[in-house]
Amino acid sequence: MSRIVAIGDGPALSGYALAGVDVVDAPTPEQVRRAWADALGGASLVLLTAEARAALPDRLERSVPWTVVPA
Repeated sequence: MSRIVAIGDGPALSGYALAGVDVVDAPTPEQVRRAWADALGGASLVLLTAEARAALPDRLERSVPWTVVPA
């Protein structure tokens, strides 16, 4: 089964956990980068908060897994 991961400020993503998404609370840029590296090992979809996306400026060019930043 494919794994979906949401990375960013935990409270902003808490609702995704109800749908079975693995939510990673990563409020700092360093925590976002670590969570992103971990997600590359098996996630098929990664959801990022806008703040988390800003911490990964050059890492999404070759975006595998597929990455979404919800508005």
